[in-house]
Amino acid sequence: MRRYARTVVALALATSVVAGTAGWVSGDAQQALTGPPPGSAQWRADRALGDRLPDPGRATPGEVAAFFAGLTADERQLLLVTHPSVVGNLDGAPLELRYRANSLALAAEDDPRYRSLAAPGRRIIAFDPRGRGQVAEVFGDLRTADRVSVVVPGSDNDAGTYDRKVAGHGAPKGMARTLHTAAGPGTAVIAWVGYTTPVGVGIDAATGGLAEAGAGRLARFAEGLTADGLPVPAVFCHSYGSVVCGLAAHRLSATDLVVLGSPGMRADDVGGLRTSARVWAAKDPTDWIDDVPNVRFAGLGHGTDPTDPAFGARRVPADEARGHAGYFAPGTDSLRAFAAIARGDATEVAPDAEEPDAPEPGPAGADPVPDTLPAWAATRVPDTLPAWVTAPGPDALPARVTAPAPEGAAR
Repeated sequence: MRRYARTVVALALATSVVAGTAGWVSGDAQQALTGPPPGSAQWRADRALGDRLPDPGRATPGEVAAFFAGLTADERQLLLVTHPSVVGNLDGAPLELRYRANSLALAAEDDPRYRSLAAPGRRIIAFDPRGRGQVAEVFGDLRTADRVSVVVPGSDNDAGTYDRKVAGHGAPKGMARTLHTAAGPGTAVIAWVGYTTPVGVGIDAATGGLAEAGAGRLARFAEGLTADGLPVPAVFCHSYGSVVCGLAAHRLSATDLVVLGSPGMRADDVGGLRTSARVWAAKDPTDWIDDVPNVRFAGLGHGTDPTDPAFGARRVPADEARGHAGYFAPGTDSLRAFAAIARGDATEVAPDAEEPDAPEPGPAGADPVPDTLPAWAATRVPDTLPAWVTAPGPDALPARVTAPAPEGAAR
């Protein structure tokens, strides 16, 4: 009977995430952009070099890198000018070719949303105009950098909004630029808006569909960097971007995973991520994400708060950050810590401990649901649960349903 009561609490909390939070209904459902780069059909049909070109949808980044390594300078140039949209987005292709290819693609693009991306001197390593658009930009000299970082943003980001100025250091470009400035010489940072993000705080933000699609793209992008001879990156994941990173973790080549303002990573703890990367977590005391419950049930919510000691991540100080978008603000303790991680100086962040303390085990079979719900939960859980919750009876419910203590939810 006790397990049944806990299950009802979990269901009620999950219901409150969707129905009890006013903002959830404001988002528009998005269709994830997946598959190979634009222009791939023409690329596959091209016989100018005789042999078939590597399939953009099937060839691994390592195979792509080996293919380009075997081409002459003239052959590379021919592919660049003939298929700029493929070359510019082909993970494993040489960095320098991708810059030039995306410059050509942007110069030919007549959509006013992307006009500023074509400015001379910008290092655009990926650009896809389809849908809301995707883009990735490099800050610093990626080819000579000793340390590389990738910034993965959350909701409401795309190529069309990438250059907006109002968000400052809270937007992907601002995050990457301020991190690069703080990390200093020998580093490079990539702002990666390479997946379809949720719009608003709707059902997309509460579920993992867009994150799963983005996880594959992120893992392939990172694999392409290493295939091109670049350093394995540290990956900084903000808000819903941390859901992407959590789902990508087991296949993502990274030295560090740093999550900030996270609604959860769709894992119960660091072990559940199945990664050899060091995992860090930050949440400032004024971040609104702390006001929404951390639950994961029936596909809704993203699970344990990564800053919860039970999760097992290393804690990044963030007392000086303000709000959900303030983690990269110049002068904050969070940015200083991020910069140290980007430089590979992890001991500057946690000098007294190489590994976080392991959480103390609870009693066997116990579910981590608090005996007393916080005030906000009591105001949002309906007095009478819907019939479908109670109809099956306790015997028909799963043997174990966990509802981690509420700490935050998605954006």
